[in-house]
Amino acid sequence: MSSHTADNRSSLVWVALSIVYVVWGSTYLGIHYLVQTIPPMVGAGLRFVVAAVLLAAVLAIRSGPRVLRVPWRRLGTAALAGVLLLTGGNGMIGVAEQHMSTGLAALLVASVPLWLVVFRWVTGDRPAVSTIAGVLVGFGGLALLTLTRGGGSGSALGVAIVLGASLSWSVGSFLSARMPMPANPFVASVYEMAAAGVTLLAVGFGRGERFHPHEVSQASWLGLAYLVTFGSLIAFTSYVWLLGNAPISLVGTYAYVNPAVAVLLGVAFAGENATWTIVAGGLIIILGVGLVVSTERRPREEVTAPVPPGTPRRRRERRRSPRVSRSTPGRPRRRTGVR
Repeated sequence: MSSHTADNRSSLVWVALSIVYVVWGSTYLGIHYLVQTIPPMVGAGLRFVVAAVLLAAVLAIRSGPRVLRVPWRRLGTAALAGVLLLTGGNGMIGVAEQHMSTGLAALLVASVPLWLVVFRWVTGDRPAVSTIAGVLVGFGGLALLTLTRGGGSGSALGVAIVLGASLSWSVGSFLSARMPMPANPFVASVYEMAAAGVTLLAVGFGRGERFHPHEVSQASWLGLAYLVTFGSLIAFTSYVWLLGNAPISLVGTYAYVNPAVAVLLGVAFAGENATWTIVAGGLIIILGVGLVVSTERRPREEVTAPVPPGTPRRRRERRRSPRVSRSTPGRPRRRTGVR
């Protein structure tokens, strides 16, 4: 890969990451309005089913219906990822926000990068010391928020639900970069959102949730529309693309930035209070993201540096062989970093 191509890909990574940072931070406020008059799991199910149908229609119009055809195995893994990411992860956030403020829910999701680094360590991918230090700093802020429940901004039940949702999301994020997913990330998003939406609707109606359109407020309709358009169609597809094109621990840093956006919007539009524990915990978590991001950018700069003149071609190829050897036979190798 030329240095120009690497720079272009790096720019795309930061554009997509910025979308995930800002838009997903605002979705906590969207969920806050959604669950006011729409049951949380049914509302989340509607969000993802509608988003999946719209995205599938756009893809079929632009590239033809054949673009949606994928092998059954890849369809199954995409569905599994969708259930882990969106049913167990995102769907539970709506349930939790019935018991806590939007800012506290977003801050507690900061446990995602911790789990991702743990999973990397278990599978033999040793993160740099600075990455581990950054995650531990972030976990210190998470511990402060958990023990104090954000200064009374949430209940113990809400905290437990969000932490469980974070673990489910972390497992889905980790596996998505390693399972044989559909090659087109937008097609993958269609099946992930469809699987999650159907599962959420089944679970929601199964637990007694009922949806009466005539009882839904304008604010809830607007929240649903925002979540479908920006939260799912724009931000989630950006996130899926990032999983295959950026280091997983760098992708996970969105969980550090989203809370700052969520807290500010919650105070400005939902009348929530930014307690001292929320402010202190948020500052500690944001400090952790600086350590992780600065560490994860170094490998790309080192690998893409010019090779000294006269370096034998075979020698350069041998340096890349360890990455190739870890690929699973018969499975397309997914890029896990900007290199």
